Amino acid sequence: MATKVLVVDDEPWVVQAVRSYLEEAHFEVISAYNGAEALTQFDRHEPDLIILDWMLPELDGLSVAQRIRHTSNVPIIMLTAKVDEEDRIAGLETGADDYVVKPFSARELEARVRAVLRRSAGRKAPILEVGDLRIDQAERRVWIRGEPVELTAMEFDLLAFLMTHPGRVFTRLELLEGVRGETYESFERSIDSHIKRLRQKIEPDPKSPRFVLTVFGVGYKLAREDDQ
Repeated sequence: MATKVLVVDDEPWVVQAVRSYLEEAHFEVISAYNGAEALTQFDRHEPDLIILDWMLPELDGLSVAQRIRHTSNVPIIMLTAKVDEEDRIAGLETGADDYVVKPFSARELEARVRAVLRRSAGRKAPILEVGDLRIDQAERRVWIRGEPVELTAMEFDLLAFLMTHPGRVFTRLELLEGVRGETYESFERSIDSHIKRLRQKIEPDPKSPRFVLTVFGVGYKLAREDDQ
């Protein structure tokens, strides 16, 4: 069964160009041209990934991503003409897994799509546990005190990477390389946003974390059980 990609942009030529390229790469493409239509198509087709333009009329891409994140962890790639770092971080803070700056090449976009899908698919691996925190990397599931927790693809990948190296301190760039396979200096600050969202979901008190600890001046680590 072909992987379904929902492409959302208010410029028809962009949608058509992306559709043509992705269909040649054997993806099934669903399209939408505004935020409301995007939400309708998402509910109707349950896509495997969403390519979402930031600057949509009426309901913008950030609002669409926020609404989708209330019910789903489907991977989201934001399309944006915004190049300011604060704008990029804002997009990632909504739960987007990656972003592509306009103008972009179709080849680059396909590479980003495949990379995000690989990260979200996960690999077969043992269940990891630290204290009350438990994750199944094969099924990409997380529990805290026996209760399931819904994480975005990036949040899960960060947590899984840290849990496979308990006690080891990583810089932000090392975390990016660990979960993405490459380092992107422009993404470095986005790690803080993902860690903040992750803590809100797994920590009993996010302001005084037990699991994902900050090492000031360096980065982050996952606490060992004897550190908690």
